Amino acid sequence: MTLPRILITRALFPEVVDHLSQHFEVEANQADALWSPAELAERLQDKEGALTTGTQRIDAALLAACPQLKVVANMAVGYNNFDVAAMTAAGVQGTNTPDVLTETTADFGFALLMATARRMAEGERLLRAGQWTQWRYDLLAGAEVHGSTLGILGMGRIGQGIARRGAHGFGMQVIYHNRSRLDPAAEAECRAQYVSKEELLRQADHLVLVLPYTAESHHAIGAAELAQMKPTATLVNIARGGIVDDAALAQALRERRIAAAGLDVFEGEPQVHPDLLTVPNVVLTPHIASATIPTRRAMADLAADNLIAFFDGRGALTPVNRIG
Repeated sequence: MTLPRILITRALFPEVVDHLSQHFEVEANQADALWSPAELAERLQDKEGALTTGTQRIDAALLAACPQLKVVANMAVGYNNFDVAAMTAAGVQGTNTPDVLTETTADFGFALLMATARRMAEGERLLRAGQWTQWRYDLLAGAEVHGSTLGILGMGRIGQGIARRGAHGFGMQVIYHNRSRLDPAAEAECRAQYVSKEELLRQADHLVLVLPYTAESHHAIGAAELAQMKPTATLVNIARGGIVDDAALAQALRERRIAAAGLDVFEGEPQVHPDLLTVPNVVLTPHIASATIPTRRAMADLAADNLIAFFDGRGALTPVNRIG
């Protein structure tokens, strides 16, 4: 019996590769080469499935070049690397890995909020440069977290996880804006109040972005939105690059129109807007919000299980589009 052929586009846990090899004929990129779109299309020429990691673009041009492709499993909860409409039109199933990274990512989002509010990166740079000479009453004085107002833009699973940490752990007043309001039970669990986006921007002491990237959410936070925030406010983005206008944010930080920002995602990553590298009041991390070994392994396992279930005829476990 001929096994389906799949491509694993980036280096992956060897145990997951071995598991997939029991079900498929696998080509695995364990050397972790960074393929161009043309090279990816060439590798996919004889493949019926692929396991991607969120940075490989699956679009109409690639699908046209790979007509035998049937399913692409993203090892990420976000899937803005998928042209979902083109995949659906081509009859290609897309999947993602929700739920398994919720709590880990919420942990990191709150850690980034804390580091940003309390100016931890600035403090480490000062110490390493030998510039810490004595105590001062205002040395790197930051913003309070406990008892402050936590604003969340995008109140899905991860947003709710951050809300619970803020409300229950730090006594924060939680306000949020989302495309649709949560049901009363979920609001009560998060101790969260629904407000308009404008009110969110005006009231939040700490604003955390956890909304999916779409054409509609592109630059959801730009110069106009930053101008509505408190000059003492902080902004944290653990969602996707492109939701924030990075150039406008860098200018607002430089001019101290907001106090600070913490960013785990960037427009055009892995490139970072050069202006963000020159302002002191920003904490920068390389898209690592889900980066614990147990969580990354759970993501890889779910992506693998999606491929296995699809080819077994059971249907994808966590589909992002409907085909057939």
